[in-house]
Amino acid sequence: MTASPIVPADMNPEWLERACLGGHLPEPVEQHLHLAGLNYQHDALAESHLFQAQALAPGHAAVLIALYRFYFYKGRLSDALAVAERCLVKAACDNQLTEDWRCVRRGDAEFSSYDAILPRFYLFTLKAYGYLQMRLGRLEQSHAALMKMLELDPSDKLNAAVLLNVLARHGREDEDE
Repeated sequence: MTASPIVPADMNPEWLERACLGGHLPEPVEQHLHLAGLNYQHDALAESHLFQAQALAPGHAAVLIALYRFYFYKGRLSDALAVAERCLVKAACDNQLTEDWRCVRRGDAEFSSYDAILPRFYLFTLKAYGYLQMRLGRLEQSHAALMKMLELDPSDKLNAAVLLNVLARHGREDEDE
C-alpha cells in the first residue's frame, strides 16, 4: 500500500502510530486489525473486522486510523471524513483542547514542536479533514482547516501550504496547456 497523500513524504506514518497511537491494544483488537488488512480486497469482510476492532476498543486511535485508511483507499471519502471528524474530537480531547477546531489557538498546545506527538496527531488529523473537504468539493471548509493548520504551526512542518496551493489552483486549467 502506498503512503497516503495526507502524510508528508519524509514522514513514516507507521512511526506515529507505534509511538503514540497503537500502543496498549488488546490482542483481539490487533488480530482484527491484522485480519482487516489481510482481507482488504474483500470489502465487507475487512470492514467487519474493523467494526469488531472498534467494538472492542472504541475510540482507540489505532482503530480509527485503520478505519480511516480503509475508507480513504476504497474511495469512500464521505466515510473517511466522518472518521476524520471523530479523530479530531479524540485529538482535541487528548490535547485538552476544545472540540471545535476553529476555536483552538496556537498557544493551546506545542503545535510547532515536531517531537510533540499528540499536538502533531491533532495537526495530521486537521490536515486529513481539510484534504477530504477539498476532495469532496467543500472548498471553503478545506481552506479554513488548512489555514488553521498554518495558524497553529506557522513553520508549516506538515505542509499545509502545499494543499493550500492545490486548493488555490482548483478549477483553473493548467497555464502550460
